[in-house]
Amino acid sequence: MTENPPAPQPDRGPEQTPGQGPSPSAPGAGGDLRERFHQVRREVAKAVVGQDGAVTGVLIGLLVRGHVLLEGVPGVAKTLLVRSISASLSLDTARVQFTPDLMPGDVTGSLVYDSTTGDFTFREGPVFTHLMLADEINRTPPKTQASLLEAMEERQVSVDGIGRPLPDPFLVAATQNPVEYEGTYPLPEAQLDRFLLKVSLDLPQRGEEIEVIRRHSAGFNPSDLADAGVRAVAGAEEVLAARRAVWQVTVSPEVIAYIVDVARATRQSPSFQLGVSPRGATALMNSAKAWAWLSGRDFVTPDDVKALALPCLRHRVSLRPEASMDGVAADDVLQGILATVPVPR
Repeated sequence: MTENPPAPQPDRGPEQTPGQGPSPSAPGAGGDLRERFHQVRREVAKAVVGQDGAVTGVLIGLLVRGHVLLEGVPGVAKTLLVRSISASLSLDTARVQFTPDLMPGDVTGSLVYDSTTGDFTFREGPVFTHLMLADEINRTPPKTQASLLEAMEERQVSVDGIGRPLPDPFLVAATQNPVEYEGTYPLPEAQLDRFLLKVSLDLPQRGEEIEVIRRHSAGFNPSDLADAGVRAVAGAEEVLAARRAVWQVTVSPEVIAYIVDVARATRQSPSFQLGVSPRGATALMNSAKAWAWLSGRDFVTPDDVKALALPCLRHRVSLRPEASMDGVAADDVLQGILATVPVPR
């Protein structure tokens, strides 16, 4: 069972009733800026059919300085989705195909000897970009995976004792195949915890798959997004401005307590040997703030927390071996926790 962030509608937020905060188009409510991000979703839809939850997840990552792990079988448009978002946001993008022979310097950059000057100069790696696509991240050894830890957490790369800052915004969108384990290196807990969200891309519904085939029959070329009509509707400045607006979204003490109760319940669950840390609870709060802003409100509700709980927490918990043997999934346990933890009014 999988659940991803629902796609916010440009006219109202999920279960929003009249009087609950500003609408996306309300004067002074940042409606024009918010509409830019809804337009991004419409531009991505020109190239990617469905997967609205995954698109929303990447946008939330950009809004709260997080990173996103996209998990799905081959052929569900993981790479195309990231490329389409980048094109619609006019962000610099770099794609790295993670392979068993990839070295840390191939990602972060390295010192290169210049024979003309007799000095070593730093050559930037592909991580020096706004949006880095780490394709099949679990196919590279842990040493190379670990090279991303500093970049993801500190937004810098240290080489020869010198820290070199990365561009802002900066987001790592990593992909992995959930069913193929031959020749892969599972991401360790420390690496997984650096991802804000883990979003599952499911196979399309029948109608969506028909539309995919119809587009290809009409000549759609996934390598030519411009020909598909995808255009830039925002840029780095809009991302940073929207980020500042998200920070202004308020979270009541009752909702903060609810987030903490959900996190603590994962630590007390008999099905989990590892529960959610305070970093995970903070990530859930920040994600809920971004979702509330995209939905047209300047405050977080318990429903916002529930909407982001699974993609924000599923990769931060670890099932006990006996639970895994019984066929229990982390999402099922998390759903049970959300159903039992008292919701504030």
